Amino acid sequence: MAKKEITVQFKILAPGGTATPAPPIGPALGQHGVNPGQFIQQFNAATAALKGKMVGCLITVYKDRTFSFEIKSSPASTILKDAVKAEKGSGEPNKNKIGKLTMADCKRLAKEKIKDLNSFDEDAAARIMAGTARSMGITVEG
Repeated sequence: MAKKEITVQFKILAPGGTATPAPPIGPALGQHGVNPGQFIQQFNAATAALKGKMVGCLITVYKDRTFSFEIKSSPASTILKDAVKAEKGSGEPNKNKIGKLTMADCKRLAKEKIKDLNSFDEDAAARIMAGTARSMGITVEG
């Protein structure tokens, strides 16, 4: 099979299993020549287990208007907000704290996201998650 020529690659953030072709997803797909209905059907089938969680997706569009996509893990901030059961991060992270996590919690959360992080081992991934938590106003102990 001949190698397909890539036209464009772009990323979107969508709710797993419940995405709809309504804005902002539909227009983002349409402007790159992707059929929104076809993409949404395949995306929802692939992310059915992640129902409701925000999921990143890297979409590759080819010259013949076909596409492929790769599901990424949820953003670190979303994972951390869910862990401390907060609505949003702190506007003043050095003054107003929104929750506490231990380094063991950061390790557990990093295991969920390690394939999308820029690290080679779990300790480095946990430190990345801890840094993101601190910038959101979450206290990290340990």
